[in-house]
Amino acid sequence: MTTASIIIPSYRGADRLPRLLSALAAQTTDDWEAIVVIDGDMDGSEEVVARYSHLPIRSVVFPQNRGRVAALNAGHDAATGDVLIRCDDDLEPAPDYVERHVASHAEQDQGTIGICLNVLPDTRYATVYGAQADELFRAGAYEASADTTWRFWAGNVSVTRDIWNRIGEYDTRYQAYGWEDVDYGWRLHEAGVPIVVDPTLETRHHAAAINTASRAPRAYRSGQARQLFDGIHGAEVAGPGRPTDDSTWNRLVGWTADHLTYGRTRTLAKALDTVLPAMPAPVARKAVALLVESSSIAGHESSETAERDF
Repeated sequence: MTTASIIIPSYRGADRLPRLLSALAAQTTDDWEAIVVIDGDMDGSEEVVARYSHLPIRSVVFPQNRGRVAALNAGHDAATGDVLIRCDDDLEPAPDYVERHVASHAEQDQGTIGICLNVLPDTRYATVYGAQADELFRAGAYEASADTTWRFWAGNVSVTRDIWNRIGEYDTRYQAYGWEDVDYGWRLHEAGVPIVVDPTLETRHHAAAINTASRAPRAYRSGQARQLFDGIHGAEVAGPGRPTDDSTWNRLVGWTADHLTYGRTRTLAKALDTVLPAMPAPVARKAVALLVESSSIAGHESSETAERDF
């Protein structure tokens, strides 16, 4: 039996997969397999994977797009390894990536998280907001207490097969964008499984959210997905949907959220990207933060139907 199985959910990933699969080819251990689950082959992804047939990589191909949860579950079902690693297709693992994930499970049964280091193009968005937001997120993850690390369960994580069999698959009720991963993290935590953020597994992430137009709509969709999480586990688990302290900034964020729909979020985000280069950096940073934070709240409180558009 293979020690490590790498599960790679991929949607329209033909341009991203070569970087990831080439990184896997450079691993310091050969004791692994990779399963690329192609969630509807619309761009020749299967042909890309076939070019790596000299490696222990195989593909599972859905005829049509079924969503990330279905892809994750199919990949785990096809895996044969003792350590199951989720690796999203926009990651660029270091040579010791597999070895370190496997080693993290040697001493205790745990869920292991590697934080993603966003690699952003050199844009005004990245300069005024994206890079700093990523730095703050990573700092928060490394400082998180043991009872809150579950919130960081995402696209660079691993569990043993025994834990997977105990917890079960990703929840198929998450059909749109977001929170299927946080949900799994909470279920691990609720079951008493320690969740450890491992700094040695920080991995380069060629993020899809590279400007306001891609970041703010994702915040809105993520907010909508949180409604499902709250309905399943209780609103108290994730905490208040809005900031509880009555600061001027939080009042502004709340007011903006009250006036947003998904369509307005997209329109405002595109408009903001066009004017960011002309704005002073502090003002630009606040403008992006305002739209991203208020979009998350608006999505959480929205009655609109969440669609699978990411």
